[in-house]
Amino acid sequence: MDSDQAVQDSFAGAADPRLREIMQAVTRHLHALVREVRLTQAEWEQTIGFLTGVGQMCDATRQEFVLLSDVLGVSMLVETLNSHGHGTEATVLGPFHMTTSPPRELGASIDELGVGTPCVVVGTVTGPEGEELAGASVDVWQCSADGFYDVQQPDRQPPGNGRGLFDTDAQGAFWFRTVVPSHYPIPTDGPVGAMLAATGRYPYRPAHIHFIVSAPGHESLTTHMFVADSPYIDSDAVFAVKRSLIRPFVVCDDAESARRYGVDMPFRMARFDIRLG
Repeated sequence: MDSDQAVQDSFAGAADPRLREIMQAVTRHLHALVREVRLTQAEWEQTIGFLTGVGQMCDATRQEFVLLSDVLGVSMLVETLNSHGHGTEATVLGPFHMTTSPPRELGASIDELGVGTPCVVVGTVTGPEGEELAGASVDVWQCSADGFYDVQQPDRQPPGNGRGLFDTDAQGAFWFRTVVPSHYPIPTDGPVGAMLAATGRYPYRPAHIHFIVSAPGHESLTTHMFVADSPYIDSDAVFAVKRSLIRPFVVCDDAESARRYGVDMPFRMARFDIRLG
């Protein structure tokens, strides 16, 4: 019996059949990888050091392992394999949903800095047949106009900046004020950034707003709304852009609309309707 098979057989006694299947598959593919590239002892030690560094970079506000999964395309692959093919398309969670979004009233601003182009986001949440879902939870978070999340700049941004937790109204509608988010580089000061640099990959993501939407009796959805005219819209570093999620952020200079929404002119307007499964 070869060593590969012996290691796989060592998991045969696992009480959970799914755990047994996964561990045997991990062993099988990992051994095949080592054989394919003829990994040296020094390279394996370097790999262990890299993964150790990834773990050491994780804390309450940063998840380097999620970042690693994202840039390797694994996060997006898992989302795709688990998609049921109906409703609004899902994308990755990303590494910055590490703090609770503050509850806000509909129409409130999630921007607490006052820097950037004012923006109003409106939408509705519906079920699979288009039925309006009153009281659905809409959790949103985004970076600032300078391309940073609140947890990246605790000395410059108040906790909860760029975040909000809303409930839809009786017609399933939601709306909030914010600023147009910027494209930005994912964190490059850790092992994942070093890996990207070593392999000649850039770290940039197109501008977007994150959403987690849920309602009783429906599947929770994690997704993005992407800014149509953003740089890197065709080359996201974490492979998460889907055409169905790109939205125009239209310039609006109508005084009446500005007064109604409580923003200065000119501002940008975006609509993102969400259908749950």
